[in-house]
Amino acid sequence: MHEHGKSDSPVVPARPPNKAVAAEAAEERGLAEGNTDGPTRPGLRAGPGVPSGLDRVREVARRDKDARFTALLHHVGLDRLWAAYVAINPKAAPGVDQVTWDAYGQNLRENLEDLLRRVHSGAYRASPSRRVYIPKPDGRQRPLGIATLEDKILQRAVVEVLNAVYEEDFRGFSYGFRPGRGPHDALDALSVGIWRKKVNWVLDADIRDFFGQLDRAWLRKFLGHRIADKRVLRLVDKWLAAGVIEDGTWSETPQGSPQGASVSPLLANIYLHYVLDLWAEWWRRHMARGEVIIVRFADDFVLGFEDYQDACRFLHDLRGRFAKFGLELHPGKTRLIEFGRFAAANREKRGAGKPETFDFLGFTHICAKMRDGRFWVRRITVSKRMRAKLAEVKDQLRQRRHQPVPEQGRWLGSVVRGHCAYYAVPGNRKAVASFRTQVTKLWHEALERRSQRTRISWARMDRLATRWLPPARVMHPFPDVRFGVRTRGRSPVR
Repeated sequence: MHEHGKSDSPVVPARPPNKAVAAEAAEERGLAEGNTDGPTRPGLRAGPGVPSGLDRVREVARRDKDARFTALLHHVGLDRLWAAYVAINPKAAPGVDQVTWDAYGQNLRENLEDLLRRVHSGAYRASPSRRVYIPKPDGRQRPLGIATLEDKILQRAVVEVLNAVYEEDFRGFSYGFRPGRGPHDALDALSVGIWRKKVNWVLDADIRDFFGQLDRAWLRKFLGHRIADKRVLRLVDKWLAAGVIEDGTWSETPQGSPQGASVSPLLANIYLHYVLDLWAEWWRRHMARGEVIIVRFADDFVLGFEDYQDACRFLHDLRGRFAKFGLELHPGKTRLIEFGRFAAANREKRGAGKPETFDFLGFTHICAKMRDGRFWVRRITVSKRMRAKLAEVKDQLRQRRHQPVPEQGRWLGSVVRGHCAYYAVPGNRKAVASFRTQVTKLWHEALERRSQRTRISWARMDRLATRWLPPARVMHPFPDVRFGVRTRGRSPVR
């Protein structure tokens, strides 16, 4: 392990000189050009012999927030590549080389040993992603880059190593694509935060084309704060520069990170950790007059404010902050709305009608009251999400119309179970039941189209639905119950 001294500059200054330089002061460890090329302190090597091989990395990352790790790639070994291969969905679409999970596994050890040799000798070359488009709920197309299986394996292994460092840095209000954290944890934190804190205003923010606009020069600087292993940094550069192939033609991708790549979620979290999280945390501590809550899931984030002037000032400052790093808030999807415990009463006094709602992670959030009159945040399925899913089910049933009824039933049962597993939260049973009913109707239509002579009575259809489709019931506890177990009383949004 190399010797190392303490950095002179803290992560975030206690008192910025003035508002004009507040953004630069929150850059963490000097991101101005004059500082980035200066001498850096020696980095750290993770010592051999620790139980997981990464425990020492985590310990140093936790203890020393200025440590830069010079040797990480040796943690990518055969066992880690093997585990990454096993974790990949065997049915995932292949990349440009058309190599499937099953085909690669025919000579798995030999293939992984060859990959490992190329990685550590520097001979590894990243392949272009295969560009595909998937429909979004609003009717637009989202571009995805499908990496080759070998690239997926290596990216997963490297992400696991980098997570040992960054999981010690990421803030508690960041939930997206992190080990042990899922969308329902973010949803719980948001609901509990609005309920417990003095939230009167909600900023529902949307970053325009985040993955496409991510600035790679800034990303490299951010990575350099913690990672000094040039081999790891070169791997990231190779993945970003590999380009995409669409309709047989290769094209360069000079900026952004391809959606669909295993490494992209981590890179997105690193980018927003420095651009948004640390800055927002500093802003809350030094600029806000009232309480502020923050919940972020990847590039989707919501903030709650006690004070309206705080909310307006934050939104203004956030636009300037993002502009510096090549990002932009979507003007049509970023809204500041009155929302919280007192929103309904305050709006009623002004004759302004019911509080507005906002969408987050597939749920529409509504100011509501329980039967005993207490405030709570009710969450129902976003209507366009449900319509899009039902359209997908209808299309699939058309393709499966000649399958035996039990085969159709098993598939539809898995669809309804998956829907319930995500959306069956307290207060949303009616919408979940509606989804199941609509699936039953679509199935009935598909079965009747199979034959002009045979009619499927609704009595029989009910029996089929009872046999194959799980009932609509709430599958999640109330947010405060699960959140309390998870955090043991810690703040939901810090």
